Amino acid sequence: MDGQLSDAWPTLPGMGDETATAGSPAGTVTAEPAARPRGPSLSPSRAGDFLTCPLLYRFRVIDRLPEPPSPAAVRGTLVHAVLERLFDRAAADRTPEAARALMEPEWARLLAGEPELGTLFDDDDQRALWLDEVSRMLDRYFTLEDPRRIEPAHRELCVEAELASGLRLRGYIDRLDVAPSGAMRIVDYKTGGSPPEEFEARALFQMRFYALTIWRAQGQVPKLLQLIYLGNGEIVRYEPDEADLLATERKIEALWRAIERATVNRDWRPRPGRICDWCAHQAICPAFGGTPPPVPDSQVRPDEVPEPRDGDSPV
Repeated sequence: MDGQLSDAWPTLPGMGDETATAGSPAGTVTAEPAARPRGPSLSPSRAGDFLTCPLLYRFRVIDRLPEPPSPAAVRGTLVHAVLERLFDRAAADRTPEAARALMEPEWARLLAGEPELGTLFDDDDQRALWLDEVSRMLDRYFTLEDPRRIEPAHRELCVEAELASGLRLRGYIDRLDVAPSGAMRIVDYKTGGSPPEEFEARALFQMRFYALTIWRAQGQVPKLLQLIYLGNGEIVRYEPDEADLLATERKIEALWRAIERATVNRDWRPRPGRICDWCAHQAICPAFGGTPPPVPDSQVRPDEVPEPRDGDSPV
């Protein structure tokens, strides 16, 4: 972990900087034949849910129970949106002042898409305090990287790859940097602080998942995985290798087999732990004396479930 400025990783020819329109990815890296029927799929978020608690996976994927937005989660969404749009500007204009100037228009865009977000705050003073937290996180970002020296190859990149088993991996990468040598750096922004060991493992699994997906899609192991924690200003860097990603692949395949068994047997057990403090479903969780609803007869595919907001919550 360190707070050094990042070296510039200019964009390779043919991998231009792209920006997403609202609700759509900036680009796609895929190894899947276009005409082939899609098999089962798994994202790092859904995989993390099952690893954390099989019942949580069921509530989100099978039952699709709503989870009310929280100020922390929406703050993460806004910070991500501002940092994505910041790279629309010329390099010299990527300043703290420019980032703060993007806060209001990006918040207005989020509100236009989801008017219910306006109910998160009791009054204007509460909203102003919340925006101050967003501003502090954006200022902290500039102590960790100098965006004037970075030209991302992609932002909010959709990546997909199909494993030999037929399982399709998919996910969205906050930022992909490509050096002149072709070396790739996967960057993920976290708006919480660097987590305790049991939560950091989930974050690193997510990054290995992305690295495996890119390796299987493009045949190249990313050089560096970088987690930027804007809550406390720390950076976690990790260099994967093929052996590491093969172990991740085996873990994902075993995880998918466990998900399939749980689906067939309708056996979704809770796994109580510290992470329960952030769960929105305690009232219907057997670990807290609740009763889950009956399992729906018509079950959805994991790829039909929206990805969660980026926020401070580890679940």
